[in-house]
Amino acid sequence: MTDTTMRDFKSDPIVHTPSPSLPPPSSSVGVIGWMRRNLFSSPINTLLTVLGLYLIYLIVPPLFNWAFWNADLAGDSREFCDSGGACWVFVKIRLTQFLYGFYPEAERWRPNLAIGLGLVALVYCLIDGVPWRKWVALFLLVLYPFVTYFLLSGGVFDMPLVETSKWGGLLLTIVIAVTGIVFSFPIGILLALGRRSNMPVVRMLCVGFIEFVRAVPLISVLFMSLVILPLFLPEGVTFDQLLRALIGVTLFSAAYTAETVRGGLQAIPRGQYEAADAMGLSYWKSMRLIVLPQALKVVIPALVSGSIGLFKDTTLVLIIGLTDLLAMVQLAAADTGWIGYVKEGYVFAAALFFVFCFGMSRYSMYLERKLHTGHKR
Repeated sequence: MTDTTMRDFKSDPIVHTPSPSLPPPSSSVGVIGWMRRNLFSSPINTLLTVLGLYLIYLIVPPLFNWAFWNADLAGDSREFCDSGGACWVFVKIRLTQFLYGFYPEAERWRPNLAIGLGLVALVYCLIDGVPWRKWVALFLLVLYPFVTYFLLSGGVFDMPLVETSKWGGLLLTIVIAVTGIVFSFPIGILLALGRRSNMPVVRMLCVGFIEFVRAVPLISVLFMSLVILPLFLPEGVTFDQLLRALIGVTLFSAAYTAETVRGGLQAIPRGQYEAADAMGLSYWKSMRLIVLPQALKVVIPALVSGSIGLFKDTTLVLIIGLTDLLAMVQLAAADTGWIGYVKEGYVFAAALFFVFCFGMSRYSMYLERKLHTGHKR
């Protein structure tokens, strides 16, 4: 190549202009693309999709007609339930019984105040950046249980005494579930630490308790707390039926919480423990400041799943004579004036359980994203 040609090439370089990108095919984006990828990606998926749509066609329209279109909503007696659909009049008339059990009507402001106070304090603690947040959380964990007990039971400040045998419905379900979840959490942490302890006696006791409780169903623990627990009490000391059930539920949940927390402790790299030792921290300081915060963050999904399971397992207390939400539905349906309308009561109870459990699940997902539980980078 001559010098002249080289100069011409340098002065007039060849420029390649890229062609504009073409839009993706309409069949691969949007709703059509999503359906092709997720519902009709293969012959088997197509067959399952068609079968699922057919099942929805068989189930949803009749259910909608029964629950809404042909339902009876207005009225104050069974005579108004003549459309052939759901008789929500039954739920309407028995609503206060489903919510409060046999709690005296004139004193129902007390459970309303207790639950409202707890919800306000809980929502306040969940808001980031608000002042006195730690003090409100401390109030929820330490003082609020006693405030709630005195509000519900009475006997102080001129409030009439309401025996625990009159507590029932959703109120009793919330009391048992919240008590079991809150008190089992610190006990479970101590059991998990004890199971990993270097002291043989402590480790043996914790392992024995955890394995024994996890090897029996909850109903067995409830019967043991109802029948056997009084045998270990001093003479003249008695616990009422509700308190025995609360102790049984708390200990049962603590055993499962301990195993969940132990899994989180084992997931923490050994270097974290060694770093705490290198800093000269004591065992309890290293656990409180370094190890436990990381371990609890990892096991948030498992802890919330256990809490949801415990909330649903509270229905077992009806077997030992406590009238929780499900027991109140069964008692109301056994009324001779409302025989045959138990389905509406069960659907109402299922809807309440769904609201509470779904709320806990969604908050768990929010907490995971906030704390980056998956260790995203």
